[in-house]
Amino acid sequence: MSTSTATLVKQKVKTLAERLRNFRVYHRYLGLILGLFILISSVTGILLGWKKDIDLLQPPTQKGVTADLQQWLPLAELSARSLAGLDSAAAITNNPIDRIEARLDKGIVKTIFKEGSWEVQLDASTGKVLSVARRHSDWIEKVHDGSIISDLFKLVSMNVLGFGLLVLSSTGFFLWFYPKKIRKIKSE
Repeated sequence: MSTSTATLVKQKVKTLAERLRNFRVYHRYLGLILGLFILISSVTGILLGWKKDIDLLQPPTQKGVTADLQQWLPLAELSARSLAGLDSAAAITNNPIDRIEARLDKGIVKTIFKEGSWEVQLDASTGKVLSVARRHSDWIEKVHDGSIISDLFKLVSMNVLGFGLLVLSSTGFFLWFYPKKIRKIKSE
């Protein structure tokens, strides 16, 4: 190998080694910064994946008498019965309704309240209270996406997490690829 070729090879190796050191620094510090967010997101994501299978996370969906919408009570009456059911079972009054979800195939409605992650399930045709329970999956989801702090925090943290994971993936690839390339250059 001539001196100029050897110098060129050494220069290539030196350049790649410098890039590798920089990628290690970026990868290390970004990984440390994002580590807590990734841990929280991972643990809460696992819990959310199991929410339909673990009754503590989300109450099981009950079954009503009929799925025929013609026989269902009016929404206003169902919401009043949900409020009364929450008050009766958990002694909670003045908790505003967040939403009412109809489960047509089950013949029920789920009333989800804004405060305390409460849910009341009613038979949609009789208005009978079938279940009053907490939906722990709701607050876990808020922790998962950052909205437990604020919507702005959710927006910023999810973007930082997403872009951070892209950078970690990229730098991780180069941390794997550059040593291979350096060994190949040195062997030639």
